Amino acid sequence: MYNDLFSIGPFTVHTYGLMIAIGIIAAYVVAERRAKKQGLDSEKIFDLVIWCLIFGFAGSKILYCLTILPQIMKDPMIIIRNFGDGWVVYGGIIGGILGAWLFCRKYKLEPWKYFDLALPSVALAQAIGRIGCFFAGCCYGVETKSNYGITFHSSDFAPNNVSLVPTQLISSGLDFLLFVFLIWFHKRKKADGQVTALYLILYSGGRFILEYFRGDLIRGTVGALSTSQFISIFMFAAGIILFVVRGRSKKTEAVHNEDKKE
Repeated sequence: MYNDLFSIGPFTVHTYGLMIAIGIIAAYVVAERRAKKQGLDSEKIFDLVIWCLIFGFAGSKILYCLTILPQIMKDPMIIIRNFGDGWVVYGGIIGGILGAWLFCRKYKLEPWKYFDLALPSVALAQAIGRIGCFFAGCCYGVETKSNYGITFHSSDFAPNNVSLVPTQLISSGLDFLLFVFLIWFHKRKKADGQVTALYLILYSGGRFILEYFRGDLIRGTVGALSTSQFISIFMFAAGIILFVVRGRSKKTEAVHNEDKKE
């Protein structure tokens, strides 16, 4: 594929990094515009994005290190040598949510409102970022004889000259659909936090299934499941619980308001 887009002297622009950057910028622009429409503090969005990025990248790298902990125990310097490689999406999601929560605490913002604002943008950033994965050849699928398979010829990550399931493009398409659905649902939610809950439910459910078609086993396993499938179970359950709890809290709040009127 085309991981090296172009070079200027010793500086090379990689398609993967470029798509990640485009995804982050798109996520920020969408979140800022939606914040203005929803009456939220749009001036805080840039700082919120920075916090989420810092904690997200840290969480992504930490979870990756946990998946290769045996290798690190044998050779700790592998962390430094391969610092630019090895990121786990779920670590980024967990880290980003933690960063957003701390940011809201610091500036006394309503976390569920800003979570619901941010998560559709997260899905958009993931959708664009997965296109970068496709160009780089990472996050590749298992071998297939079907007509929809793709074949890499000069990838540094995926097996070359072998037809593979296009998991990167499938993931990107699902993330784009998730983005559109969450934007649509936001106007119809019954309580703050339910958009966040649906993101957790739908993303983790789709990721669990898609993992069966991934071929890059370096990501680690937990028993018969991949690391991501194992985490997906807890994310899915957390999403369901959050959706129900936030809906009930809204009903309880409505009852209290009615009592006050009486």
